[in-house]
Amino acid sequence: MSTETIRLTTAQAIIRYLNAQFIEIDGEKTRLCGGGFGIFGHGNVTCLGEALYDHRDTLPLYRGQNEQSMGFAAAAYAKYHLRRRFMFCTASAGPGTANLVTASALAHANRLPMLMLCGDTFLTRLPDPVLQQLENFNDPTFGVNDAFRPVTRFWDRITHPAQVIQSLPTAINTMLDPADCGPAFLGLPQDVQGWAYDYPVSFFEDRTHHIRRQAPDPVEVAAAVALLESAKRPVMIAGGGVQYSGAVAEMTAFAEAHNIPVIETIAGRANLKADHPLNIGPVGVTGSDSANAIAEQADLVFAVGTRLQDFTTGSWTAFAQDAKLLTLNVGRHDASKHLAQAVVGDAKLGLQAISAKLGSIQAPSSWTDTAKSERAKWDDYVAENVRPGNRPNSYAQAIGVVNDLCDHNDRVVAAAGGLPAEVTANWRTLDIGTVDVEFGFSCMGYEIAGGWGARIAQSENEPDQDTIIFAGDGSYLLMNSDIYSSVLTGKKLIILVLDNGGFAVINKLQNNTGNESFNNLFADAPTIADPFAVDFEAHAASMGANAETVSNPAELGEAFKRAKAADKTSVIVMKVDAYEGWTTEGHTWWEVGTPHVTDNPKVRAAHEDWEATRPKQRKGV
Repeated sequence: MSTETIRLTTAQAIIRYLNAQFIEIDGEKTRLCGGGFGIFGHGNVTCLGEALYDHRDTLPLYRGQNEQSMGFAAAAYAKYHLRRRFMFCTASAGPGTANLVTASALAHANRLPMLMLCGDTFLTRLPDPVLQQLENFNDPTFGVNDAFRPVTRFWDRITHPAQVIQSLPTAINTMLDPADCGPAFLGLPQDVQGWAYDYPVSFFEDRTHHIRRQAPDPVEVAAAVALLESAKRPVMIAGGGVQYSGAVAEMTAFAEAHNIPVIETIAGRANLKADHPLNIGPVGVTGSDSANAIAEQADLVFAVGTRLQDFTTGSWTAFAQDAKLLTLNVGRHDASKHLAQAVVGDAKLGLQAISAKLGSIQAPSSWTDTAKSERAKWDDYVAENVRPGNRPNSYAQAIGVVNDLCDHNDRVVAAAGGLPAEVTANWRTLDIGTVDVEFGFSCMGYEIAGGWGARIAQSENEPDQDTIIFAGDGSYLLMNSDIYSSVLTGKKLIILVLDNGGFAVINKLQNNTGNESFNNLFADAPTIADPFAVDFEAHAASMGANAETVSNPAELGEAFKRAKAADKTSVIVMKVDAYEGWTTEGHTWWEVGTPHVTDNPKVRAAHEDWEATRPKQRKGV
């Protein structure tokens, strides 16, 4: 082994190592790190900034407008690349770094790789207390960066340049691990960033990574086969992990070979095209009548690549009490939920192994025919639900218009608020992996920032396709500055701002639980003296985007055609009704806390109605 060394600063070593990492995807070698998002400050500009400048051609640095939105963009980039590539985010010490905590939590909840290279206070402590330092009087080692410990899969503070040799490869291995995938955080004290060390030259040699595939245990496969052989009414739940495993073809082949209906989670929303005969629709709180009806009748629920969050399970009321639960998941924690019969392993390998042992066994055709019949009824409902003119302007109508006019491999992005439910229920998938509904952390503000990150990724592979964003007025007001980012970087977005006058979906929940509208819609906020409509068109235009306001779905369609033909970001604004515009079907029960004691008869009645469904809830067995 060579003993040759090179003297570099800590920051230079980190960036040089990242620059030398590659990954093989479908037989092609590409750079593992697609670059980064950065806002410089005194905690990262002098040392890390110097190192990044020397690699600006191979690790492009996108200038963010807000650290939280940078993290959202990095998460969306990783999601587009199915967790096989990542971007880093760099922020200065103090509030810049603190702004990344929410984005890190989003990446953690969604199991997405993202590397954070964040400034930290001086290791020597000689200049303490420094600008933007939060002093912990009882523990001087405890600071803002420690807030990332619960929202990262790997956390470290670099206290000596040599530490990079162990810490950085571990961070990358964590981000690429199928089971433990998630964000990694490296705290970089301002002085340590600039300290030099004689690194082995071999540390910076090119390395090509591969995503490990874990084969399932034969004993667990046999147990899964036994359950499937005895099932009379099986159903498959296809989650986001199916796409991350690259197992869409295997999942489809499994369903077809064994005649099993498939229902999708929110993260797995584009595992099957809408017209596949075994696609029975999305399941759960934001699902479809068809999928929920089949889920409730199933005697075996085979969940593949899903963490079974409450919007999928209807807070565990979506399935019969005596239904058996079988899971296939690369993560032990996700596979073993609710005492399921777990098969721990890669979805692609697991489906192949189980199918081979099942042989020619199929679910009864009467069961699958029932599922298809339910799906046909749901399709009829959606067709009417998205039809312009059936009621005041609605989310569903806007979704239907865009669905009819977009290209098959355009990417759709939505998050939080009411749009995840509306997109999940009403969007008819035109191609595999084209729907990104961020509902793992249900994070408002992801839409535009995530769309920008997705567009950066999409432009690497499909430069002629569009990234289409559905955003409510609440999310727009929360985080919109990456409209400017998209224009500056030439990453075209099509953004639909559907304005219902506030946080209308929470107002709906408020009303559905017997409460009066209060502090969600601008019209019902008691501290607002004179509510007025925001001029979203003028605001978006001021950031360099094409922008127009339309009055109805027909005008929206024409505006969308203009946006498709344009060469830069376009924002289309349409008002929608806050009360009458909702998809009313397709919902399972969802557990929310309602007052057990109240003087309000409407709240009391709503509580009793809500609690009436609780006996259906599975208790973990």
